[in-house]
Amino acid sequence: MQTADFITPVVNDPFAYGQIAAANALSDVYAMGGSVTCALNLMLWDMCRIPQDYAHAILEGGLSKIKEAGGALVGGHTIADDEQKYGLSVSGIIHPDKIWRNNGGKVGDALILTKPIGMGVLTTALKANLLDVKLQENISKIMATLNRKACEIASKFEIHACTDITGFGLLGHLSEMLNPNINIRLNGNAIPLVQEAISFAQDGIIPGGSCGNEKATQHLCKFNLSKTSKFYGLEILLFDAQTSGGLVFALDKTQAQILCKALQDNGIESAQIIGEIEPYSTQNSARIFIE
Repeated sequence: MQTADFITPVVNDPFAYGQIAAANALSDVYAMGGSVTCALNLMLWDMCRIPQDYAHAILEGGLSKIKEAGGALVGGHTIADDEQKYGLSVSGIIHPDKIWRNNGGKVGDALILTKPIGMGVLTTALKANLLDVKLQENISKIMATLNRKACEIASKFEIHACTDITGFGLLGHLSEMLNPNINIRLNGNAIPLVQEAISFAQDGIIPGGSCGNEKATQHLCKFNLSKTSKFYGLEILLFDAQTSGGLVFALDKTQAQILCKALQDNGIESAQIIGEIEPYSTQNSARIFIE
């Protein structure tokens, strides 16, 4: 398998930015159930604003995640640009009969999410210098965490479908999991969220990408949230554009509890069962129901 991705800076620390950008690119391999073999650097260097030592730190951060993934850095390409961007072209390997696709979910499957959402709102707040150091470190750690461990644990189960949650937000990527036979029902209060994102969203600190996601996907969604729901009046958080988000697994609900516990027991503490797959119904134009 082959994939490529790069992003603009989402944190201030160049080493952490390199880690996050690399983890984001590597995630596509894990979302298909594969393992990483090698990677190429993709560096679009804003030479006028990013000094050489920062550029070096970005590449060092990326290399640390390539090594953590068990891959080898085999080269890359750098070009001058007026906006800083960094990422990877990644090669991976998987048996052709064991590829996880994003649209293979079956009626009766449960959905597990492995990382909290809210990163788009929080990184927007960071750019406005509104985050304290502790919260900056927390979200950097979440985004820089590889999905490798979650992939390896889940590979011991019969996964029917998988996707990673990135730029299209939770609901946007779940819409890609829909096939003609299914709808999706989510338990809003079960969805892991970095709690600090709530207050910033209430203050209107929303990235443009999240608003775009809402416009593109809201016709598929029907909300029935109670006033006690953490997303009540803040549905935009479910469309929030993520960077290096978690994986969503679809598997038989009898196995989902076991997988979720295995993820939590192995340090993926945010892993939660967030909903289930239901039969497709023609009674409503919506396909994703959030309550």
